[in-house]
Amino acid sequence: MTQLRIGTLLGLFAGAFVLAWAAAGLMDSHGMLPAVPLLAPVALGAIAAVLLATALLLRSRIKAARERRPGARGVEPMMAARAVVLGQASALVVSVVSGVYGGLGIFLVLEYLDVSARRDQAIYAGLCVLMGVAVCAAALWLERICRLPEDDENGPLGSPA
Repeated sequence: MTQLRIGTLLGLFAGAFVLAWAAAGLMDSHGMLPAVPLLAPVALGAIAAVLLATALLLRSRIKAARERRPGARGVEPMMAARAVVLGQASALVVSVVSGVYGGLGIFLVLEYLDVSARRDQAIYAGLCVLMGVAVCAAALWLERICRLPEDDENGPLGSPA
């Protein structure tokens, strides 16, 4: 499994941002500018909370197993792999979603700052971008927690090279 790169996430965000900003201008010229729902940042925040809770749980279990505490339950490799895949998929999708909301939010700020309903939607879009950053940070941290420790003498899995 390859490690998630910040550059990939930023590239997806930037591409979606530019496309959403251009599409918002086009849709506005036809009078069909979409609204930013109030629950969008709440949903992204919930995803970030789930990833953070998963990371904290796995970190405590891995730490307890490494310290050989009595009664400590280790982490099965498949469970850790599933958690990492969930985090990576979430980060990739949320990068695009945050880019879309970011582009729409900037368009709303530049064009409709004097309209109170659209200003509120711009705030919701900004919150979506912040929650997207939280999701990506939690996903990257989860991936770091589940990484196998490397042994320099015997290779990455402890077997002789």
